[in-house]
Amino acid sequence: MRPDIRTDRVRASRAGFAVMPAAVAGSIALVLSSTPAEALEGAQERMPRTALAEGRHVSAAKTSHPAPKVRALPASAAAPATYTVKRGDTVSAIAARHGLRTTDVLAINGLSWKSVIYPGQVLKLTAAVAAAPATPSAASGTYAVRAGDTVSGIAQRHGVSVQAVLSANRLGWSSIIYPGQKLAIPGKAVPASATKPAAPAPPPAKSSYVVKAGDTVTAIAQRHGVSVNGVLAANSLSAASIIYPGQKLAIPAKTGATGLDAPQTENARLIIQIGRELGVPDRGIAIALGTAMQESWIRNLDWGDRDSLGLFQQRPSTGWGTADEVRDRVRAIKAFYGGPSDPNGTRTRGLLDIPGWESMSFAQAAQAVQISAYPDRYAQWEKPAFAWLAALG
Repeated sequence: MRPDIRTDRVRASRAGFAVMPAAVAGSIALVLSSTPAEALEGAQERMPRTALAEGRHVSAAKTSHPAPKVRALPASAAAPATYTVKRGDTVSAIAARHGLRTTDVLAINGLSWKSVIYPGQVLKLTAAVAAAPATPSAASGTYAVRAGDTVSGIAQRHGVSVQAVLSANRLGWSSIIYPGQKLAIPGKAVPASATKPAAPAPPPAKSSYVVKAGDTVTAIAQRHGVSVNGVLAANSLSAASIIYPGQKLAIPAKTGATGLDAPQTENARLIIQIGRELGVPDRGIAIALGTAMQESWIRNLDWGDRDSLGLFQQRPSTGWGTADEVRDRVRAIKAFYGGPSDPNGTRTRGLLDIPGWESMSFAQAAQAVQISAYPDRYAQWEKPAFAWLAALG
């Protein structure tokens, strides 16, 4: 060993500095210079799968190594305007990769910490996607939704509040918008032909009810002998609305022994009539009634999730017919029942086409036709459906 090297080590030791080989020091320097995105992605790979799927925040203390402190890079310098989600992505990983804060990406896209993202989804990474006018455009009172749009982004672009857009279109905070959908922009006179017909006025209130812990709108409606949709309409709620203890709900007046209003009663009678004509057993007709209530509140809707339409929310994109065909009540009912009279032939599968449907539970039989993301929800309509059948059939 050269004397000068030994002397340097002695001096360093006396000064209180640790001495290490140059190769090791170089490795440590390399590790310390790794990019924040890579560091965060490594930490996220060790997060529980449920946390990754939901995009929730997981503290660094729960990972095998603490995540390094990250200084966000300016969005204009690193982030593109949009990003297409790939399999395995999370919002936090995407944000870190582009030098952004997770909270900013969530806010720009109208997401929460519990939101789930999916491959192919387009996320906005910068808020300045278009110059937002101070007021809505004078040329039009409507806006056609484009892929990647969010209600918050649309509201910002037109210089109005998110709540104003939701209210103008009878949407809730959890409502889904889809490409091609026309939204009314508040503050402008909107031609009647450009928006969907106004919903009927809420039924007159008979009384009120104070919500207790454990209550649901369905249970409250059944307790008072009225329809769930009647309670929702009377209180300006949607199916996704949350009720809470102490909240006072208006209870609508009964519209007859069935608890259905006039349009619902007309549609229910048509479902029963066609079922009788096709020789469908009573249980099959009840399943059709319960399914229609779950899917559309037994209303022939001209809107729904993605391209879902009509009494049973059948989708043109999955072979149930054109948009006009699935909103033809008689045709849609026959398509739900299926069998030899199915207007779709073998393109779709109705109730009578399901082997062993008679021995399935109410919810299982409905789900076999509908293939819903919420198969258990049909069960709640079994008893009401048989009551409607007894009263109307």
